[in-house]
Amino acid sequence: MADDSIGHLLRRAGFGASSDDRAAFARLSYGAAVDRLLNYHLIPDDVDAKIGQAGFVGMTSNGRFSPNTVISDARQRWLFRMVHTNRPLQEKMTLFWHNYFATGYTKVSGVGQQDGVRLMAGKASEDPRGQNGQIELLRDNALGSLADLLTRIATDPAMLVWLDGNTNTKQKPQENFGRELMELFSRGVGFYTEQDVYAAARVFTGWNLRTDRGIGDGNNAYNFVYNANLHETAAKTFSFPIYSNGDATIPSRSATEGMQDGLDLIAALALHPETAHRVVQKLYGFFVSETVPAPVSLINQLSLIYRRTGSSIAPVVQAILLSPQFTDPSTYFTRYSWPVEYVVRSLKETGWTGFSLASTLTPLVNMGQQLFEPPDVAGWDLGPSWFSTGKMLARMNFASTLASNQKFRLATAAAPANASAQALLDFMLAKMTPADARGMYGDLLAYANTGAWTGSTTQLQARASGLAHLILGSPGYQFL
Repeated sequence: MADDSIGHLLRRAGFGASSDDRAAFARLSYGAAVDRLLNYHLIPDDVDAKIGQAGFVGMTSNGRFSPNTVISDARQRWLFRMVHTNRPLQEKMTLFWHNYFATGYTKVSGVGQQDGVRLMAGKASEDPRGQNGQIELLRDNALGSLADLLTRIATDPAMLVWLDGNTNTKQKPQENFGRELMELFSRGVGFYTEQDVYAAARVFTGWNLRTDRGIGDGNNAYNFVYNANLHETAAKTFSFPIYSNGDATIPSRSATEGMQDGLDLIAALALHPETAHRVVQKLYGFFVSETVPAPVSLINQLSLIYRRTGSSIAPVVQAILLSPQFTDPSTYFTRYSWPVEYVVRSLKETGWTGFSLASTLTPLVNMGQQLFEPPDVAGWDLGPSWFSTGKMLARMNFASTLASNQKFRLATAAAPANASAQALLDFMLAKMTPADARGMYGDLLAYANTGAWTGSTTQLQARASGLAHLILGSPGYQFL
């Protein structure tokens, strides 16, 4: 078997490999490829400037393309980044955090549809009020420390709307954020009590949202504000230590100093052993396997790295990508592909000439994943749950649409392989890399060999497109 370690790396730590991606990584050793992915800050983030240019996947908008104010445009822009970015691991980790801190546009848009898009996906550099959306926050901190990210997400305007932090006051403490901070964002179920939830709600009283109304342009600015007069100043006691000396009580503070309560709680949770175990388990599931448990020794090793580096994510991801559990060829194509991963990889491997990302939005909904709209605070149900009969049918229908759309491009690319049906099939399998190429080789060859082989342009268009449809819709292509 040919060495597919770089291909495996790009499927898991990115979204698959286009011909340009293969060229960029072709001469790198595996270790150098991991370093390139991790050190993406050394590579310019200029992908958004390519939107609308020839040679890149297209987008369709009802009017002027406006990803800062139109949610379908925002979804297309993120998909565009996944297809064309030179920083695939950054985009992959942004998707990971989007599921981890699951925040839904429908509720956030309660502030107004356009402002809701800005809170979710806006870019400050393109926004008249300098509003950065949550996705930019996640992207900017994709491999940073969880402690920093938790602090930033606690003050993120979209999160404040999503979990009702904008209504959290000492007169009426709001429990949603405090509960999810402990249950989903740090230690996990079973490691907190209902009294902890109530204490956490009081910790974050006064962590609210300020709205600066737009004058003339109609664009509102939304920013975190600490309202000292709305903060509960009494001591808050938890069932677990908050401080290094073992003290479980956040002391009474003056209202002006009360924001420190939340910072102390976040710091305690971020570095807690259960948080370390939970986060590295999540990362293992994302990069290695959602269904095969990680060895205890590996989780302990990763947890130690996490805690020694002050909750830094980059060294944990590096250790996973270099681990035997990740690099073992027996683990190739064993991770269930999320719908977004499936669609983006299909485009990167099949092509996108004349294709619009707008054509992916409804299929993605039918496959079970709509960007900026996780089903609830726990995120999407991963693994085999992606593959109900209806969701798999949606994948096959998308495969048919894309393959038909790309028949001319595929025929042109396959022209050097027009000597025989087998040559065409070998070309397509090298291009599209399904999991079980050997197992379905005979059936695919029988299809390609239907009728007399001529190698004509018309035949290449039909057979290359047909093979693409069969490969993209095959069971083996649904795994990374």
